[in-house]
Amino acid sequence: MKTALLTHAECLAHETPDGHPERIARLEHILHALEPLDLNRVTAPLAAEDDILRVHPPDYLADIRRQAPAVGSVALDADTWMSPGSLHAAFRAAGAAVRAVDMVLGGEAPNAFVATRPPGHHAETATPMGFCLFGNAAIAVKHALEHHGLQRVAVVDFDVHHGNGTQDLLWEEPRALLITSQQMPLWPGTGRPEEDGAFGNILNIPLSPETTGREMRAAYERLAFPRLRAFSPELIVVSAGFDAHADDPLANLNWTTDDFRWITEELCALAGELCGGRIVSLLEGGYDLSALAAASRAHVEELIKASA
Repeated sequence: MKTALLTHAECLAHETPDGHPERIARLEHILHALEPLDLNRVTAPLAAEDDILRVHPPDYLADIRRQAPAVGSVALDADTWMSPGSLHAAFRAAGAAVRAVDMVLGGEAPNAFVATRPPGHHAETATPMGFCLFGNAAIAVKHALEHHGLQRVAVVDFDVHHGNGTQDLLWEEPRALLITSQQMPLWPGTGRPEEDGAFGNILNIPLSPETTGREMRAAYERLAFPRLRAFSPELIVVSAGFDAHADDPLANLNWTTDDFRWITEELCALAGELCGGRIVSLLEGGYDLSALAAASRAHVEELIKASA
């Protein structure tokens, strides 16, 4: 079986203002970089309303729908925008996360990468923010737990910005473990070690500005990987942000493409040890187009290698 790649052309119709870092070209560069790879290419479905409502209240979904413009664009906050194509794009992103879980748990794919936008890990229970409308990683986790009946699902988020939305959405979910590394200090300002969840189910790993890949590897080997082994998840969901790259304009970590390759290889090895190799990886950040393309390709190449 091949690694699955889930995406949809409607994710290119989510338009942001000129100069906005979360732009259409991000997905175009990723898909171009992945074009030569031997993947099971899957059209992302629209999420069902029930998928969204597993983590967001009905009033929130209704408000997002109400604010979706018919023409032009609207700012939900200083960073988060909607255009006429944004609502469908967000439903595709959430639907792709759900479909990827179905494929991996159903034996249709050994692992999967979801290349969609808008991203999701900053969307809180009732607050869109940080370019994000729906909490895609949390939606994937809840689908695995409640639809497929899993008992333990882990999320590993290596985006340079803290996944405050995923933390908020999974804070009171004892069946989920969230491990997230992030530059600190940096927007959104959350992600301190003492933020450990209602059941001690969250591990935050703050990284100082200018942290190198070598230092990141040591932190993951000392903190993240032992915690994953102790939790013994039945599925690993990855929030794959590539903005910790040294070339990224929005932060100050100094990872290289090889560091993203390394962390993916290590997570694949742990998944092979703990949960039959089952990984669902979701695109989050990454704003230097060349670095994003190279790092995302390295990430997917390691998923392919693990599935061989």
